[in-house]
Amino acid sequence: IIYLNMDDHNPPHLHAHYAEFEAVFDIRTAQILADRLPKFAKKLVITWMKLHAVELMENWQNAVNKERIFKITPLE
Repeated sequence: IIYLNMDDHNPPHLHAHYAEFEAVFDIRTAQILADRLPKFAKKLVITWMKLHAVELMENWQNAVNKERIFKITPLE
């Protein structure tokens, strides 16, 4: 599960959950800010982030502005 928090702090980031594990990724760079994900899950999240970088930043701006965020297509 990947999500953004409304009214969250900078830098622009997302939270990724896999079972009982969680990591936080910088949206602009895909750099890991806090990590407790298995290696294969991190690779999937980073791949997905690179494919959807523009959409993620748009959603971040929407969240900051308290506007509607939209779903982004998952990896297939």
